[in-house]
Amino acid sequence: MSGKTIDQLKINDSAEFTKTISESDVYLYAGVTGDFNPAHINEVYAQQTFFKTRIAHGMLAAGFISAVLGTKLPGPGTVFIRQELNFLAPVRFGDTITARVEVFEILPEKKHVRFKVSCTNQDGKVVLDGESLVSPPRPPK
Repeated sequence: MSGKTIDQLKINDSAEFTKTISESDVYLYAGVTGDFNPAHINEVYAQQTFFKTRIAHGMLAAGFISAVLGTKLPGPGTVFIRQELNFLAPVRFGDTITARVEVFEILPEKKHVRFKVSCTNQDGKVVLDGESLVSPPRPPK
């Protein structure tokens, strides 16, 4: 299975992925990455923070962008070149996050594509945004 090649992509093409963040998602992410910041895993500590409760790792939500790019648009065979992110609001346990990617520039000479990316919660609040630069799959030989 292969994703869309650069010749198959158009400006404004978009795709999304949605997932509700569970406590186990946060603990599994902490275990895989080694990021045991108490803001994510210790409710007593987190109650003393600005957010007053535990929040998910920002990069957990950012990983949903990777899911969209790698499985939907452009899809399988896509390689990340660069990712720029702005973390705008916390992701809390139980939030339903929708990651969205949209083609905004195609660079045929470099065989790269730039995407606007964002993650939005169930209330429509943008929790992160930014840009991704990828190399889409190459056409089969």
